Amino acid sequence: MSSVSIDNPVAPLSEEECWARLRSQEIGRLGYRLVDEIHVVPVNYVVVDSRPAIRTDAGNKLLSAALEYEVALEIDGWGEELGWSVLLRGRAHIVGEARAEQYAELEQVPWVPSPKWDVIEIEPAVVTGREVFLTKGRVPSA
Repeated sequence: MSSVSIDNPVAPLSEEECWARLRSQEIGRLGYRLVDEIHVVPVNYVVVDSRPAIRTDAGNKLLSAALEYEVALEIDGWGEELGWSVLLRGRAHIVGEARAEQYAELEQVPWVPSPKWDVIEIEPAVVTGREVFLTKGRVPSA
């Protein structure tokens, strides 16, 4: 049961709740740095052993992971009265061939039907989240 209401519109999610939501979704936004630029791109991902993984092909995401830069993965959701957001921060790296085979067996369907030979994995450092009450014009009581 949610602890947010019109009078208490924002509440933190526990780490367990954050991971449950990360595991329940497959689409997010990956933020990463490449040299002196910040990029934010939509990705589909899967969580295995508490590590989000993203299939990709050659490009900026892969280069950033090869350099093992810090990244952020953000997901969110909403309904009629409640919204939520989860942010995972960590360091990206390219997984080896043996670990990549583990991901090959998963039913992760990429958005873009092009070959995705490489897998980027995020080693989590911090995961945070919050749930919000969506007022949509309603005013809290005084």
